[in-house]
Amino acid sequence: MSHSSAFRIKVPGSTSNLGPGFDSIGLAMNRYLILDAEPSERWSFRYLDQPDFHPEVEDNLIYNTAKQVAGKYHSELPAYSVDVTSDIPLARGLGSSGAAIIAGIELADSAIGLGLSPEEKSWIACQAEGHPDNVTASLYGGLVVSTQSETGVQSVKLPAPDFDFVTLIPGFELKTSDARGVLPSSLSFRDAIEGSSVANVLICALLNQDGALAGKMMESDRFHQPYRSRLIPDLDKIGKEARKAGAYGTFLSGAGPTVMSLTPKNRSQAVCALLQSLFPDDRCVVLSPVGQGSSVYVVSDHPEKN
Repeated sequence: MSHSSAFRIKVPGSTSNLGPGFDSIGLAMNRYLILDAEPSERWSFRYLDQPDFHPEVEDNLIYNTAKQVAGKYHSELPAYSVDVTSDIPLARGLGSSGAAIIAGIELADSAIGLGLSPEEKSWIACQAEGHPDNVTASLYGGLVVSTQSETGVQSVKLPAPDFDFVTLIPGFELKTSDARGVLPSSLSFRDAIEGSSVANVLICALLNQDGALAGKMMESDRFHQPYRSRLIPDLDKIGKEARKAGAYGTFLSGAGPTVMSLTPKNRSQAVCALLQSLFPDDRCVVLSPVGQGSSVYVVSDHPEKN
């Protein structure tokens, strides 16, 4: 893609962990970060759905990621003016920073014409984010299971499971660093085996479309939810009430504070209505997994762009 091109980048948000899949399971969701980028004399970002939001370009995660990618490949990053729209809430556990990192990588790849492979994009993203779950889901789409080491990342993309995720988004933010601060430094060998086996069964249950078993596994996590639940005081109540209304199980989305309930599609509106009535200060929405990850369109090719 030449620098004369204007292009659109579309990146899905994600949920991660799904309970026991700590730092390794991510699922792309139908919330999106969209960039419309045009060649320009200088860099600028306009947040169309946040007109009062004017961060300095140097403080912008998308720009900084793109600049780091350019530096890594010893390339000059040409300037673009970028219009940003997003319906992924910030700092709520729905992958907003992971989506921004993937958008920055796609921006540099398109602007410079690097021709990066998905595997190269994935490794750059994991190094920037520190763990693979959200970024790989935003990059590949679907249900992605990953393991990251000091030298690389291996990911397997699986089909998006056919359930709804009733999503309760609190009015407060929870920084991932704070949520990591409550985790133990080690687990006993026995707890680690149990945690690992629960995560294995979760993946198989999702692939088998066994919502009841998947929901049970989501609530049997040993890695993070028992420790983080004190940061989310209503977690147990949300789970109990959601189950009464027909949900299979409830988990923290990423580090929280957003809470998700795995729900059959014919019960999701009822579960959402109940949770919204019980927690009127929060926002309840029904989200669905998506199979497509990040995509880049030259503007003239894009059906939605006038």
